[in-house]
Amino acid sequence: MGVGKAPGFAQKPDYSLSTEAVKGTVRVTFAGEVLAESSAALVMHEGSYDAVYYIPRRDVRLDFLKATDHSTHCPFKGNASYWSIAAGGKSAENAVWSYETPFDEVSEIAGAMAFYPDKVGEIVCEG
Repeated sequence: MGVGKAPGFAQKPDYSLSTEAVKGTVRVTFAGEVLAESSAALVMHEGSYDAVYYIPRRDVRLDFLKATDHSTHCPFKGNASYWSIAAGGKSAENAVWSYETPFDEVSEIAGAMAFYPDKVGEIVCEG
């Protein structure tokens, strides 16, 4: 469920942003631990950015994450919350984000979690 229309699309109605179900399993690792593994992930394609996998929270090891005060705003998706990772004696600050109540146009990513590829060990899509 979204929180209204995204103001970004009012200004740029042809902005390229789409999501689709991943055919296969997405696995995220960090410091030798599997942080997330899901066969229900979504992949988002946005403008010229690299594809981003959004993984349902139920498939994420929340015991390795700690919420931070950091937040960002996207005029196309909404307000993002962040988490840091601590596992295997290593840590990564603000390495995970989620749009808890995104705009209507991307309501399918509500609560799902995404990982910065350069802050985790590996993000692999199999299948």
